[in-house]
Amino acid sequence: MGQEHCPAKGDMQKRDFRAVVLRTHGGRARAIECGQLLIDVAFIAAPAADEYGNLNGVQGPAACGSLGYAFPDAEYADHVVAVTDYIAEYPLAPISIPQCLVDYVVKVDCAGDPQGIVSGTTKITKDPVGLKIAAMAAKVIEAAGLLKNGFSFQTGAGGVSLAVAHFVRQRMEQEHIVGSFALGGITGYMVDMLEKGFFKKLIDVQGFDLEAIRSIKTNPNHLEVSANFYASPFNAGCAVNKLDVVVLGATEIAVDFHVNVVTGSDGVIMGGSGGHADAAAGAKVTIVVANLLRGRLPIIVEQVLTATTPGETIDVLVTERGVAVNPQRPELLQQLLAAGLPVKEIQDLKAMAEKIAGVPQKLTTSDRIVAVVEYRDGSVIDVVRQVNQ
Repeated sequence: MGQEHCPAKGDMQKRDFRAVVLRTHGGRARAIECGQLLIDVAFIAAPAADEYGNLNGVQGPAACGSLGYAFPDAEYADHVVAVTDYIAEYPLAPISIPQCLVDYVVKVDCAGDPQGIVSGTTKITKDPVGLKIAAMAAKVIEAAGLLKNGFSFQTGAGGVSLAVAHFVRQRMEQEHIVGSFALGGITGYMVDMLEKGFFKKLIDVQGFDLEAIRSIKTNPNHLEVSANFYASPFNAGCAVNKLDVVVLGATEIAVDFHVNVVTGSDGVIMGGSGGHADAAAGAKVTIVVANLLRGRLPIIVEQVLTATTPGETIDVLVTERGVAVNPQRPELLQQLLAAGLPVKEIQDLKAMAEKIAGVPQKLTTSDRIVAVVEYRDGSVIDVVRQVNQ
């Protein structure tokens, strides 16, 4: 709950007063810290609390793991209310959010069901096309010369992204490679890689399943961090800047490598962009994995409906029909060609998809702006307009 102060830029004057502002994970932390987003009251769901307001996410019946995304709210809100169903003896240990930031503790009968954290999106895909894409993405990482001792890695929780981690793990095992850290929202698969010695540390801003909750509670090398630590671009240094490789998804990608992860093919908002643009900006190599066709529609378009991650931060697109390299990375192009990967121009992949499925009909939108898409630094990268019915 709070007030937003957004600068008027371009066609922002057409923005409906009910329009939402979509920020990245790091962008939201930045907006809070620099006073752009003022929070009157922060209600923080806390799996465990003591009577004086110390909080953590690893104890109690509703344990959820890292509370990282709530850290900026707790630090900067005018009033902080912890809502919990588990009051521990003072002092609570461990402490994620300390008592000096919490004004009120409210006990309820049930704060939530941790079983709801588990979903099918946190399992490795069994789709043969997805597995082919994942195996090729792992080869891209190796060909780029990044799969070596001390490398750092982030992947999403989607089935194809997790499959990339699986193929990367196979090569690490064969070559006796130990990575420095894995970052982001943490899954049980990443926990297993930590426990088997493939990575020395996990940096966790959000747990995606019950194994992640167990691990962060018991393993000192599984680190809980704030959204600010993870991805805020205006602090002294955030973790995404230390990434060697990040593997991301897309709802569509343009020939200029701009990516959309906010709106679907129907033009309707699917959700926020999360840490997509943050990780893409920070990593040495950013890989987007996607089927050439999704729902019988080409994934590659001339211009994305909603730009959420700028093309200059995307290095490689991997599809089942080939790999496209951003022209701004000629040295990477030469590395992938030398490794014998099926490199193609992104325009050729687009034409291939359209030959199979045809050119999709362009959506028409009205002038009404329903959402403003902010880049991680607070600039407006795009807007979402209401789709004409």
